[in-house]
Amino acid sequence: MVRLLFFLLFITFCSFAQSDFLQVDTSQNHELDEVVITASKKKEKLLQSPVSIEKMELMDIRRSAQPSFFDAIENLKGVQVITPSMGFKVINARGFTNTTNVRFVQMVDGMDNQAPHIGAPIANSMGPTDLDIYRVEVVPGTASAMYGMNAINGTANFITKDPFQFQGLTLQQKTGVNHVNDYNTDATPFSETSLRFAKSFKEKLAFKINGAIMKGTDWYADNRTDLTPNANISTNLPSEQNPGKDQVNVYGDESGNRKTLTLGGKQYVVSRTGYDEKDATSYDLQNLKGDASLYYKPRSTIEISYIYRFAYLNTTYQRTNRFRLDDYLTQQNGVSLKSNSIQFKTYLTSENTGRSYNIRSMAENIDRSYKSDDQWFKDFSKQFNKSISDGNNVFGALNNARGFADYGRPQPGSDAYSDQVSNLRNINNWDYGAALRVKSYLYHAEFQHDISKEFLDKQFRLNFMYGFDFRNYTIIPDGNYFINPESPGKNLQYWKVGGFIQATKYFVEDKIKINAVFRIDKNQYFHPKLNPRISIVYSPEKKHNFRASFQQGYRFPSLFEAFSNINSGGVKRVGGLPVMSNGIFENSYLRSSIDAFQSAVTTDVNKNGLSTAQAIAKNQSLLKRNNYTYLQPEKVTSFEVGYRTELLKGELYLDMDFYYNIYNNLIAQVEANIPKTSNPDSLATYLNDKKKQDRYRLWTNSKTITYNYGGTFGLTAKLPKNYKLAGNITYARLNRKSGSDGLEDGFNTPEWIYNLSFGNPFLYKNLGFNVNYRWQKSYLWQSSLATGDVPAYSTIDLQFQYLINRNLNVKIGGSNLFNQYYESFNGGPSVGGFYYCTITLGSI
Repeated sequence: MVRLLFFLLFITFCSFAQSDFLQVDTSQNHELDEVVITASKKKEKLLQSPVSIEKMELMDIRRSAQPSFFDAIENLKGVQVITPSMGFKVINARGFTNTTNVRFVQMVDGMDNQAPHIGAPIANSMGPTDLDIYRVEVVPGTASAMYGMNAINGTANFITKDPFQFQGLTLQQKTGVNHVNDYNTDATPFSETSLRFAKSFKEKLAFKINGAIMKGTDWYADNRTDLTPNANISTNLPSEQNPGKDQVNVYGDESGNRKTLTLGGKQYVVSRTGYDEKDATSYDLQNLKGDASLYYKPRSTIEISYIYRFAYLNTTYQRTNRFRLDDYLTQQNGVSLKSNSIQFKTYLTSENTGRSYNIRSMAENIDRSYKSDDQWFKDFSKQFNKSISDGNNVFGALNNARGFADYGRPQPGSDAYSDQVSNLRNINNWDYGAALRVKSYLYHAEFQHDISKEFLDKQFRLNFMYGFDFRNYTIIPDGNYFINPESPGKNLQYWKVGGFIQATKYFVEDKIKINAVFRIDKNQYFHPKLNPRISIVYSPEKKHNFRASFQQGYRFPSLFEAFSNINSGGVKRVGGLPVMSNGIFENSYLRSSIDAFQSAVTTDVNKNGLSTAQAIAKNQSLLKRNNYTYLQPEKVTSFEVGYRTELLKGELYLDMDFYYNIYNNLIAQVEANIPKTSNPDSLATYLNDKKKQDRYRLWTNSKTITYNYGGTFGLTAKLPKNYKLAGNITYARLNRKSGSDGLEDGFNTPEWIYNLSFGNPFLYKNLGFNVNYRWQKSYLWQSSLATGDVPAYSTIDLQFQYLINRNLNVKIGGSNLFNQYYESFNGGPSVGGFYYCTITLGSI
């Protein structure tokens, strides 16, 4: 509160004083031409881009109805965003969304923004602030031919302000509130304070500094849906009385925490009680980030720069399980050189997970800290039998048994519970601890040379570019999350190298533009892969542009998919490279068949009066050998057509596209178990008892060939008196599967999404507004954590802005204005309204 009052007094003083120290953007009257860079790694006209590309210019960002530029990305055509956490939003395009989206690349000024061991960025935690963002470009769909960085679903490039053009000091304070009418908690405050300072010296030397600190309370994940409602259907218990519940956001009641017990002559599936996520983690949210950069121009056409970025955060992150990231630190050092024809970049990203922990492991090991699984189930059985003898019915006996077995269980809020949390978060073994202790590095270098202007452009109307890149990941093995089986005690290394050539030729008085890109990438563990792109743009007139393209892209396995080695809940999650999982595929049985086998045994015992041995003998043919094998790269083949135009003297802009994708070798996980016996006569008996088998979750490839298609339509109209109306529709459909094996990654994408916005920056003098309506259809979400339907939802975002003077702007708004809580995916948090006031002082 003191900081906020000081800030308000400061800006009041400055608004009257009009200090020269607070300088106006030196290029504020400069309107950027309709040019994009990301589609082809060079400047080209937006209307003639060879593939679909979306962009937000500086004024679009300032006037958006969302609290930040990163939030506004959700309203772009062809883009889907999910919210695992308020501090961790995930961007995707064209299907196969997941909470750690390794198929979509996010860059800042062309530098990959990912956390190395995760293989994807943690939202915008180490990205630009709202004060430094200049333009956003998003390529929905595969961009592997240009970038080769696993960009088979798309690429986003956040372009920051040039310190030579945007100088001076800018301060911003965003104050807000969320959790209004939330049954989990009272309304909570939110604060984000940002600063930017840039200065140039005689157009030769410049620097800029950015910093931001954000604090708030995260959205709560509290979905109590039972994922196994039919676990005890053969006992005639209704689903609401199911003793084997596996609730979505309750942890410690999953498969590894369940057992089949013979009680009163029947077999019941019983799970341990588990803890709510809100009791097993903290929802305090904090992100401290900043960057400092130095720029030198020995000549007007050559620029050399150095940049340092960091992010220190506390938030929630989600992969297969949900994690609490505490004292998590990422840093990036980068050097670049660029001229009219040459670009070189090299950067090093480091990651330290600090005091982070696995929320599920935390919950289940608090349970086990006071009583082992064996003892708990023994106590449960004993009390059930006693309760039945005392005359209770089955439901009453089950409740009594759970209460008896839970006696002495640490209760949330108690000292015993807090002590266990403090203890387990420092134990780096998920069999009896919860710590996430990973240190990793990513080193990247790239070079590209455009020889068009020197040799080809004027005479032949031919543009030609080539480039090379190298990338290496380094992991320091921690003994839990990662190990190095080949060289124990040494760091894991995982590298790739690639290169591309690109040619663009114009024909028929520049009415036809043909672009071809051929890229080859070699990964340490895989053969070279070719990523081509061929496109044609036909412009019968400058304002009418038709495009068609064919491209192919590959995605190499991420570090986690390749090298993970985790014990969690009695299941070992193992990377799919032969060095990690040698022998497991060949000797294991599919868990899906084991589950079907065990269910059939239980049904025959409960309903048909068979003994356990008889039921095992009858149903052992249901057991299936694991027919999957070691990892290969994913592959997508994509076809796209589109049309862009500007009409009515630029007052109407229209863009549409249609695509068709074919996916091969989608990377997914298969669960498979190995019986602890080599006697073939005992295999079925061992596979009917969880304690007599080793359980694995293996990264592998789906055998399914998946086809999906979709399209987008967008329209922007400039209306009289500065009004602007815009809308877009995104359609995505999983068309069919060839030889479906049920292993393919979830499509996890709404069939329909549409946005509609309306605004006027000068509604009355310096007062402006913008309102955005967004709706998406219900869809099926499939993941290891939870599978189920995500209901359709809509949101309205609204903001009013008032430019008090050239150095002071106030923006008041609400995101999800009517506070209709929704979940963007199954297993994620419930997202409500966010209401804020943003005051910006300085170079507006």
